[in-house]
Amino acid sequence: MSLYSNGIDSVRAFDLPAGIWPDGQSVKESRAALVKWRSTWSDKYHQVYVNGQYAGTTLDSGQRQLIVQVPTSPESPVRIEVLAVEAEYADTDFSSELARPPVDSGRTSITLIRSQNLPMGATADIYFDNGTGQVDYDNPITENPIRIWPAWQDKAGFAMSRFGLSDFGWDSAAAVGLGKGSFGCGQFGLDADTIEWTSPPLPSGTYKFGVKVMDASGRQSTGSETGAITVTPAAKPAEGLSISSFDKQTNQLVLNIENNA
Repeated sequence: MSLYSNGIDSVRAFDLPAGIWPDGQSVKESRAALVKWRSTWSDKYHQVYVNGQYAGTTLDSGQRQLIVQVPTSPESPVRIEVLAVEAEYADTDFSSELARPPVDSGRTSITLIRSQNLPMGATADIYFDNGTGQVDYDNPITENPIRIWPAWQDKAGFAMSRFGLSDFGWDSAAAVGLGKGSFGCGQFGLDADTIEWTSPPLPSGTYKFGVKVMDASGRQSTGSETGAITVTPAAKPAEGLSISSFDKQTNQLVLNIENNA
């Protein structure tokens, strides 16, 4: 891999003001943050990754700050990484090579498209079939409903963003830009965010999951279901394991397992 993480420190991210009132208070610029850092690399460019996704590259080897697009949802922290890269790879997206924490064995992930067609105040619940083949829509597996729009800046629509500064009847200044979200899943030129939900540990088996969306007035959509998903928990560690013998001639190792049951 052509990325370098050593020699880079003091990474800081700052909210950008969209406007400042006479009393000094400000309105935050939605989806934008100024990232600054220190680096010992004088012959390399620097790339910034947000939640494991490529966000931008510096214009030269001396630049030590960059404005990047960030999620505005307060439901989870944003992970920002600054990495050095050789000049010839300055515009190469290395997202697929970054180490991401794997989903624990015995769990599965469900990805939801956060379409701008979903209303303000909407929530989503996830259900599953408990291995029976029939999704139980009476008992959600989610402990709490998933808020689709936890930050108002993420919702685009008439008077939902910077009123009068976007397309007439469709304020979309805060919406995801083309190529900035899940490409091809949103409206043309806007794209869409995704929401990823990870299940609690499940026993070994094959499961189906369903999703229902509820608006602020309590009206619920019909369920959208996944296909069959196989879940296999990790094997339990061996206990009471000892070496019984080893034959150097045949290179054969004999193990002894104590039965404590």
